[in-house]
Amino acid sequence: MPHFKHSSLIDASVEVVWGFHERPDILQILTPPWQPVQVIRHQGGLEVGAISEFCIWLGPFPVRWVARHTECQINRVFTDAQIQGPMQSWVHQHQFAQEDGKTRLTDAIAYAIPGGWIADILLGWWVNARLEQMFRYRHSVTKRECEQHR
Repeated sequence: MPHFKHSSLIDASVEVVWGFHERPDILQILTPPWQPVQVIRHQGGLEVGAISEFCIWLGPFPVRWVARHTECQINRVFTDAQIQGPMQSWVHQHQFAQEDGKTRLTDAIAYAIPGGWIADILLGWWVNARLEQMFRYRHSVTKRECEQHR
């Protein structure tokens, strides 16, 4: 199963960075403008059972992606898992750790592409490249927004 991880250090407290992620419009804020993604709904904040639903355009085809939060430890971690979508499986853990008065934000994703290990080998590099691009954007926005409120 392929894995992806992106981490950055943000000069703000864990409480500030966590609080930023609790915003009701967070999915709109963190969605890169070049991605063909529409946020359909975001219910329940960060707690267990919260739902996020998107419409993702794969070429001319709309694909529904629904994720449910399966773990939430305030100011430490929340995890969401795909319950409907384009991947065989998808588990995304958002980690927040205090580091020298700053916050280490880490996004760790374990996923499987439909088609089994052959698809993982053939397309895993492409998925990781898209994820790297997306999370550089997300972390840049998070850093900018959170550091201005220090």
